[in-house]
Amino acid sequence: MFMRLHDIKPRPGAKHRRKRLGQGESSGHGKTSGRGGKGQTARSGSSIRVGFEGGQMPLIRRLPKRGFNNARHATVYIPVNVESLNVFEDGARVDEAALRSVGLANGRADGIKILGKGEVTKKLTVSAHAFSASAKAKIEAKGGTCEVIASASSPAAG
Repeated sequence: MFMRLHDIKPRPGAKHRRKRLGQGESSGHGKTSGRGGKGQTARSGSSIRVGFEGGQMPLIRRLPKRGFNNARHATVYIPVNVESLNVFEDGARVDEAALRSVGLANGRADGIKILGKGEVTKKLTVSAHAFSASAKAKIEAKGGTCEVIASASSPAAG
């Protein structure tokens, strides 16, 4: 016996019926449609931000903040893998502006770090704030050069 397309069924329990709201009292989801009675959360379009406690001082603000948090002073790099540098022409100069123009580096950060995933196929002059050892080796193996930019937020700068 062959299996036909019309015989294929999802596994039992894989599919759930959609909860149909407002279909009468006996449906179990009628009248208030699972929203309870009245109040802010019963209204359409209502949403209360995470951690909001109705005007009461939220827990996160009630607790004392103590100690040093290193995350505040961490250097955040935008990671770019060497395999994605292959979009540039052979012999091109790749810097932060070039990476942003092709969409490889988006958002705010302290700099760009070139990582070694994949292979680079072209000779490139790459200018970035940091390089992994494998990325530097791969770029230089193809005859390219790596230029490290001194970041303004680095500890050596001030």
